[in-house]
Amino acid sequence: MGKPAQERIIRKLDLERFLSETEINPSPKASLEQYTISESVAADMLYLAAYGNGDIAGKTVLDLGCGTGRLGLGAAFLGAKMVVGVDLDKAVVTLASKTAQKKGLSAETHWIAGDIDAVVGKFGTVLQNPPFGVQTRGADRKFLEKSLEVGCSVYSLHNHPTTDKQLIQRLKSSHGDLLRVQPSPFIEKFVEERGGVVSAVYALLMTIPHMFEFHTKAKRDIIIDLYVIRKRSGKSSLLSCKE
Repeated sequence: MGKPAQERIIRKLDLERFLSETEINPSPKASLEQYTISESVAADMLYLAAYGNGDIAGKTVLDLGCGTGRLGLGAAFLGAKMVVGVDLDKAVVTLASKTAQKKGLSAETHWIAGDIDAVVGKFGTVLQNPPFGVQTRGADRKFLEKSLEVGCSVYSLHNHPTTDKQLIQRLKSSHGDLLRVQPSPFIEKFVEERGGVVSAVYALLMTIPHMFEFHTKAKRDIIIDLYVIRKRSGKSSLLSCKE
């Protein structure tokens, strides 16, 4: 299944089906917080970027900390002009490249094994599911800094600051509707200090299966927040963010 025609909107169900056929990390490392993003969360994120905000089709897209490439491959499927995926783990980057080839998306995607510090240039859109900083405090800050350095629009997933059982129930009964929540004051300040503006935050529900020895349950529902961030509309930003 290669890139679909861009004259039509891809159904969300078809996007989820495509994402479900991508690889997951067979040997995740707890120290790197390597949790593969679920198809539903990835689809919500990509659908908002593509059809809510026009940030995918025809754009250059960076999948930062790409893992097996689920977000980047989804962006290519939705018509991104070019996708670059970067991850420190060479094994998962190889899987992403193999999946791209299998799906007929090799021409539009480029996969790089390396530290995100090496990324340079400008991208229309950055998609990222960074480590939340549970194992290494502040691990997500490095991703935010790099995404704001190279991206015009950033879609970034972060841990919800509280365990909100009522919000979990609302998300379970939302029938796929995105629920807006308030940004973390720390993240909002961090973004603003680096030339960005948080334009919206949406709470999403993700189920984490038992993956590591320290997991005590077969699965656990957690809330993650999707931050939609824009470069501040200064003159230089506008010029550098033209596609």
